[in-house]
Amino acid sequence: MQALAEIQSPGSGLQTKATRFLSLDVFRGMTVAGMIMVNTPGSWSYVYAPLRHAPWDGCTPTDLVFPFFLFAVGNALSFSMSKYEAQGTGKVLQKIFTRTALIFAIGLFLNWFPFVRFQDDAYVFKQFESLRIFGVLQRIALAYMGGALIVHFFKPLKAFIAALSLLVLYCIILVTFGDLTLEGNAVLKLDRWLIGEAHMYHGYFSKVLNENIAFDPEGLLSTIPAMASVVFGFLVGKFIKEKGSSYEMITHLLVAAMLSLFVSLCWDLAFPINKPIWSSSYVFYTTGLAMMVLSFILFVVEMKGRRNWTNAFVLFGKNPLLIYALSGIIVKIYGLIRIDDGGAYGAIYRYVFQPIGGDYFGSLLFALAHVALFLLVGWFLDKKKIYVRV
Repeated sequence: MQALAEIQSPGSGLQTKATRFLSLDVFRGMTVAGMIMVNTPGSWSYVYAPLRHAPWDGCTPTDLVFPFFLFAVGNALSFSMSKYEAQGTGKVLQKIFTRTALIFAIGLFLNWFPFVRFQDDAYVFKQFESLRIFGVLQRIALAYMGGALIVHFFKPLKAFIAALSLLVLYCIILVTFGDLTLEGNAVLKLDRWLIGEAHMYHGYFSKVLNENIAFDPEGLLSTIPAMASVVFGFLVGKFIKEKGSSYEMITHLLVAAMLSLFVSLCWDLAFPINKPIWSSSYVFYTTGLAMMVLSFILFVVEMKGRRNWTNAFVLFGKNPLLIYALSGIIVKIYGLIRIDDGGAYGAIYRYVFQPIGGDYFGSLLFALAHVALFLLVGWFLDKKKIYVRV
């Protein structure tokens, strides 16, 4: 998907430059595979701790997947923006807003799909009145838009200052207009005022209220710091492109990673690392770790030339929109197929994977099977030269 990250693969539009940095495609593919794995456990009751999101403050490996993807969005922008800028500001803005609208619309479609649900032994239509407005693709769309506008109108240094300013402003807003709890944060308050609780995510359990409450981890206000994640990814991608494959480039990247982690841990003392509200410290923390992981991949792939292991991840990265969308669609289709008074999703886990691996490992095997399934989908699409872009 060109906008699901403006992140084109070696064979899909940026042939010369992207092939030079296969590492960026590998990094992106890893995030897509990771998103599928953490979203499809056999049972949400049996998930290993590292594959769960932190309940509120803190960060698990699973909490790294989404910001890593937005970081990859920025990486790709560093290669594509120069090409589009030659067409003039009007054309650039048209492309940015069109892609944003399309990705957002696809996200709404996935939230609504399959348009019916099983209730009281019958299929009933999902009403728009209870449709969740925000979501993962919607967050990607808006963060892409904000990040792309910043890097288009500002030079690198000013883009960095703009991103940093967004993080400071966001911190001030959250402290001023609420607290940093699940029940009282400004992200929740704005979404509740803007779209209403019926259109919000209801998956967070409040220990204070002893019930699930309306709170969207992809809410509108918390998209502001997510834009900074994209900008930082752009700046790193631009740096890699300009410096080329060298030990000096990797060393500088590691130093920047250390500085980012240091800033995050200092900021964590006042504004805790927190994915649900996408705290400013969380942005620096995940950006630092993303740079460290990318440095390692650059060293192995670009410097040492060890590329045989990268093919699977590149396949995921060539069709991120289609693969991610299909992974969500198939899970919802499982829910429509009724087996033993439940959906096919749970039945497959109980009758196939749980007997093989037990509760927890069987649940993980279920998720890995989905990753393998969509690896085959990616291979088929690549073989047929099918690349879906917005």
